Amino acid sequence: MKELYFAGSSLDELKGFPVDAKREAGFQLDRVQNELEPSDWKTMKSIGAGVREIRIHCADGAYRVIYAVKLADAVYVLHAFQKKTQKTPQRAIDLARRRLHELGG
Repeated sequence: MKELYFAGSSLDELKGFPVDAKREAGFQLDRVQNELEPSDWKTMKSIGAGVREIRIHCADGAYRVIYAVKLADAVYVLHAFQKKTQKTPQRAIDLARRRLHELGG
C-alpha cells in the first residue's frame, strides 16, 4: 500500500467537503493507495505527468481531488475543491501545479 501525503492545505480542503463527498474521496484515495484506479477520473497533463483528478458527484454538487502518483512510492494529494463550472478553474490548476513543483515534481 502506498503512503498518502497532503500538499499544502489540501487536507483541510478535503475536510471541508460535505460528509458524502468526503467519504467518497476517502474511498477513492484508498483505491489509489492500493494501486487501483478510482471509479471516475481523468488525467491532468496541464499540471504535470502522472497527475490525475478524481471526480466525485454527490447531492451537494461536484467535487475534485487532484493527486500525483509518480513521485516515489506514494500518493500526493495536491488540491481538493468543489467544482462549480464545466471547466476546471485556472486558479485550481495553478495551485496544484505549484504544489507539485514544491514536491519536486
